[in-house]
Amino acid sequence: MGLFTSINIAATGMSVERLRGDIISDNIANASTTRTADGGKFKKSTLILEAIQDDLQYRNPFVPADKDSGVGKGVRALRVEKDNSQGRLVYDPTHPDAIQSGPNTGYVEYPNVNIVNEMVNLISASRAYEANATVIQGSKEMFQSALQIGK
Repeated sequence: MGLFTSINIAATGMSVERLRGDIISDNIANASTTRTADGGKFKKSTLILEAIQDDLQYRNPFVPADKDSGVGKGVRALRVEKDNSQGRLVYDPTHPDAIQSGPNTGYVEYPNVNIVNEMVNLISASRAYEANATVIQGSKEMFQSALQIGK
């Protein structure tokens, strides 16, 4: 492992958490959007993450071989998925986006965004971002202390 490995790993975490926060904010902002530019209601987005694996074949001696996935290099965004589950139905036959026929006539389908869950996820993303920033600050302080030893 190199000198700046911890900073690089924390930086990937910060980057992903910033993107996650942006996606969650978009979900919250569109929680009551019943018509988008593409047509239809807004669909909640979710960020799918993936670990960046190291190419080296280092094996952790404290983890069984079948459970050890190697040393990581951080995390990256794999894709953003749309949630196609049905949203909440609210009876409002005067709404311009009310369903006109079928068993749900007069109901308006709102996005499947739960504000409470999204706020919890936003706080989680914020705390994870802060934790990664703390790792970078700790590494910086450790490097400075090491330089002071050499004086």
